[in-house]
Formats: sequence, C-alpha cells, structure tokens
Amino acid sequence: MNLTITNFWNHFKENNFVFLLMAEIPKEELEKQFTKLNKLLCTFNKDLGIIIKNGKHKSVLIITANGNPYLFKEVELLVHYAPVIERWKITAFLQPEQNIDKYKNGTDKPIEYYGITLKISEMYFLPLENLENANHLGIRVYLKNYILHKHNPRLKEAVYTHIEHLVGEKAFANDINFIDLAQLTGNTTEPQPIELYFLNDYIREFKNEI
Repeated sequence: MNLTITNFWNHFKENNFVFLLMAEIPKEELEKQFTKLNKLLCTFNKDLGIIIKNGKHKSVLIITANGNPYLFKEVELLVHYAPVIERWKITAFLQPEQNIDKYKNGTDKPIEYYGITLKISEMYFLPLENLENANHLGIRVYLKNYILHKHNPRLKEAVYTHIEHLVGEKAFANDINFIDLAQLTGNTTEPQPIELYFLNDYIREFKNEI
C-alpha cells in the first residue's frame, strides 16, 4: 500500500472520535484535526476532498473528487484501502439523494454558499435540446432569485454544488453535459419547468432512451 495512503488512514483511525463527536469538540481542536487530515490527504492528491456527515448511529466519511472525473480512480484507490472503523461508513463519491420527501414537502434546509442561499425544493429545470449531439444532456435550471444573484461569479458554482449533492458525483460528472441558469417566472405560455428533485429520474429515463 502507498505510504501516503497508510498515513492518511492511520491518522483518521487514531483520531476518528474527534470527527465522530464534532459538536462536542472545541472549535480550535476540530480545526487543527481537519487541517492535519487535509494535509495528509494532499500528500496523496491535493485535489481530493473530504465530507463528513454525522448520523445518530453511524457517521459517513466521503472521499470526493470534487466533480473531476479524471480523479475518480484516485478516490476509488484511497477508499479501497480504508480500514473498518466502528460507527463509521467510508465511501467513495457523493451519492445520489435517496429521500426526496423533504424536497417535495418543502422542508429541506436552505444551503448557503458564499452568500448565495438556495433550496432544492425551490429550484426547477427543463432539458435543453443538443442539435450537435442528441446523446448529450443539457438542462436549464430555474431559480426564484436568479436576478438577485446573476452577477455573482459564485452562482454557477453554488448551483453545481446543489445538483452534485442531489444526483451524486458520478452522474453530475458523466451524465450532465451542460447547465444553463435562468429566472423562474410564472409565464404559462412557455413549457412548465420540472421540479429539480426529479432530475435523478429524468437522467435515468434519458439514458434508457439513447
């Protein structure tokens, strides 16, 4: 096994309780541990990322390629050598959202990204026809507050992050070829946009048709 992989997992295994009990750990200590873990990850590959989701019975450590398909093999290699740690699930890539009830009910929490606040339950989309390649899926994403944020250079990045968390890292990188943004309107003469939380279903249908 690569020494940098060994060092990364040994450190996480020895200090996993810090990340397991993040809400109870002093901020300074938590920042110190995250900095150390990220430095060890960077010695393996500086472009990979870590996401930790704490659960009641089990927490999840996600190794992410940050949407870069050229790094997928690196992520898979790192996770392949992950140790078994009690109360932890270690996984490769952001996975598709399985429970969309919170989006249907509008009870999902807004996510703030560099001052941009978005809720998936308030986002919509329509597929875009690609005349050059019918196998490429493009979508136009409609936002309620697009006009407010359209000059913010972080807007596309914020929307991409939301979609990646919704459909999963691999689908975002491999199945969506183009994303456009627009203001959501009440114009009834145009095609009515689809709730964004149905995007996973649409991608599956689109792939079955091509």
